[in-house]
Amino acid sequence: MGDVEQTDHDEAGIAQDPAAFEEFYRRYVPEVTRFIARRVDDPYLVGDLTADVFLAVIESAHTYRPDRGSLIGWVFGVAHRVLAAERRRARRESDATRRISGRRLLDSTDLARLEERIDAESAARRVYQALANLPEATRRLLELVAVDGLTVAEAAAALGVSPIAARVRMHRARKVLSDVVATHVPSRSTGGTTHEFV
Repeated sequence: MGDVEQTDHDEAGIAQDPAAFEEFYRRYVPEVTRFIARRVDDPYLVGDLTADVFLAVIESAHTYRPDRGSLIGWVFGVAHRVLAAERRRARRESDATRRISGRRLLDSTDLARLEERIDAESAARRVYQALANLPEATRRLLELVAVDGLTVAEAAAALGVSPIAARVRMHRARKVLSDVVATHVPSRSTGGTTHEFV
């Protein structure tokens, strides 16, 4: 998808081979950062969660199976779980604690880069906010397709549902959100996301 090279080989080696992990990281960090920046508007948290996704990828690299879907779909599945875990953690803490916990220092270049990414993904975040009124399972599926650019089959694999069930959910959600998505989601040719629904 996009500029990310699709591979079918076993990625389990990234957990033991630093060179393999570095190659994997360089290839996928732009996609993962965009995935997080579409959902989070705090640059510190975007940086932390992006790092957390790659730690989780190392820990679960042995679970990737090419026959179950694309590598980027699997990576987005990991990112989705990391983001969900962060949201659960944030709900358990007070606003004051959430503002100061788990943050690392960013230099001015890192902060500027993440703020640019957050600005670039502002339209996608508006769509994501509009999705909040859908049933959770449908919303997660639709955002992976409409916002993150996965195919329906890839999104189904990332969420652990059958492609048929995914297509039924997409059909139902399409009528509700077609106007919002057409208005706010840029095309991949302009560096944004696709709006494939079927």
